[in-house]
Amino acid sequence: MQSEAAGGPLSAQAAVGTIPALKEPLLQDGQLYWLEQRPQEGGRTTLLRRAAGEPQSPAQELTPAPWNLRSRVHEYGGGVWAIGGEHLVFVHDGDRCLWHLDLTQLTDAAQAPGEAAFRRLTPPPAGAQPRGFADGLIDLHQQRWIGVMEQQGRDALVAVPLAGGEPSVLHGCADFGGYGTLSPSGRQLAWLEWQQPAMPWERTTLWLASVDSDGQLQLPRAIAGEQAGSTDESLFQPLWIEAPGGEERLLVASDASGFWNLQWLDPASQAWRPLLTMEAEFGLPQWVYGMLTTAWDGKQLLALCCQAGAWTLGRIEIGALGKANAAQPTHTSRSIWQPLDLPFNDLAGLSAEAGRVVAVASGPSCGPGLLELELASGGWHHSPASAAPCPLPQARISQPEALWFEGHGGAPTHAWYYPPAAGAHRDAPLLVKSHSGPTSMARTGLSLAIQYWTSRGWGVVDVNYGGSTGFGRAYRQRLEGQWGVVDVADCAAAAQAVVAAGKADPARIAIEGGSAGGFTTLAALCFTTVFKVGASRYGVADLTALARETHRFEAGYLDSLVGPWPDAKAIYENRSPLLHADRIRCPVIFFQGLDDKVVPPGQTERMASALQANGVPVEVHRFAGEGHGFRSSAVQSQVLEATEAFFRRHLALP
Repeated sequence: MQSEAAGGPLSAQAAVGTIPALKEPLLQDGQLYWLEQRPQEGGRTTLLRRAAGEPQSPAQELTPAPWNLRSRVHEYGGGVWAIGGEHLVFVHDGDRCLWHLDLTQLTDAAQAPGEAAFRRLTPPPAGAQPRGFADGLIDLHQQRWIGVMEQQGRDALVAVPLAGGEPSVLHGCADFGGYGTLSPSGRQLAWLEWQQPAMPWERTTLWLASVDSDGQLQLPRAIAGEQAGSTDESLFQPLWIEAPGGEERLLVASDASGFWNLQWLDPASQAWRPLLTMEAEFGLPQWVYGMLTTAWDGKQLLALCCQAGAWTLGRIEIGALGKANAAQPTHTSRSIWQPLDLPFNDLAGLSAEAGRVVAVASGPSCGPGLLELELASGGWHHSPASAAPCPLPQARISQPEALWFEGHGGAPTHAWYYPPAAGAHRDAPLLVKSHSGPTSMARTGLSLAIQYWTSRGWGVVDVNYGGSTGFGRAYRQRLEGQWGVVDVADCAAAAQAVVAAGKADPARIAIEGGSAGGFTTLAALCFTTVFKVGASRYGVADLTALARETHRFEAGYLDSLVGPWPDAKAIYENRSPLLHADRIRCPVIFFQGLDDKVVPPGQTERMASALQANGVPVEVHRFAGEGHGFRSSAVQSQVLEATEAFFRRHLALP
């Protein structure tokens, strides 16, 4: 086979399973820290650091194997480490406990810490009740870790002494909670909560409490969101800044305007004031902990902003947020959004310190890496996640093209279209991608998995169907009560728009997706005739079973996506692909992790058996040790190769 550089198709091994996922970067005391999730180590996640602003200096691995930084809270986890001073605390997947690393013992930056540097903070729980930790911060004022503990079906904000010991409950959440942030003085703590059946991107409450000299929370009160009187508002990432007059100010992103826009709490009037009002998103659906889109470097406010599905890093020139009083409130301030000129439109994980900014960044021709930016000079450096060069020359990278089309009900709907490497033509096969969530979004950063298909002559359309993030609350709400209808219609309409433009063969259209995208894939095969073959990765096949079996975090999610269970039982049955398997007449390939607790393996098994009984060509690939989402490099490569071979065989492609 020809090599990628020589013009041959991209191999699965080069496309997936080799590049580590970068997560949760942080600038602290002149050091840059970040997580790497390594598929070649079975998905093990480790913490690294190096000097900030010195991208050529070697990175020090702080948590070498067998340490694995992973939280199982809400099944999706995130927020697995925290640092303050010389204290580093992390969640180890091996025992689900908190561990402490004393940074003063790291005298040689070229070596990994020895065993003596690590100390377990929380003992394994007594009895049969498991517990999980996540989303912590270091409170140096009280010498403790503050974060979320999930146990017995509830979240609580807890404190664990840095000396170690049992967690003490600071505040019991009514249901879910987290995203805590401590004011610079250590005297105030803000956090978010939400209650079933709402998801955090539907309705949340922002809480605020004073911290007394003993470290206890005093007068906890709801100051924004559902329990503060707003019944239709999602809040994202509370953040403290220090105003020019020295007073602490609390910011948060609220979608009450229709978009996740930034607002601040006026201490004089206790009223929320808009910081910026734009048709743009400064927030994300909070599936995992540790997501950050705004940062304060000590003097300046930085933010990540999403407009029409593409992300930008910018600076916010804050108006008059100085010392306020009741007679002269500061709500007349005006702020200005200043986007920075950078070649990246897919950014996440923002952190800032003393005029320096870091984020995980990628672009249509550039894979993910750590972006470091010096604000004063505008100079920046991008450190790719992989030391290996991009396996495709720039000229062979298919660039995403914004595609707007009439979706369900004629609503303007968005997708990213990637033409085949050799150019679009009416005989080209087309792959439609239905993303997960379903509140996720199709992003534009270089995806070698997409280039795998385009290098083989496929066009790819990555659909931001109704319900997707990045286009405002009303766009997300298109899916309310309509999951399995709007998303299916939008994916079909996207494919038809590409065909109508003369860029694809209507007889060679495939669809694939994982999780919620797997459900959309199966429903599209059931209820449309557009697609000729499909691939489902750990997809939902039976909505009724999902309503009964799914985990705590999503236990009420179907109430908004489909309808309240069991009152809407007929709707669940009408939209479940398993109950309409006889309507699928085209081949389907399935991939399932046997440890999946979000969509249990039984869903895939029953769906595949129903299709086989109807004489439909089916393949099922099962993976021991894999859960909801595949972490192993070998598994990721196998999934991609098997999908392409299955599609090629059943679409009679050369």
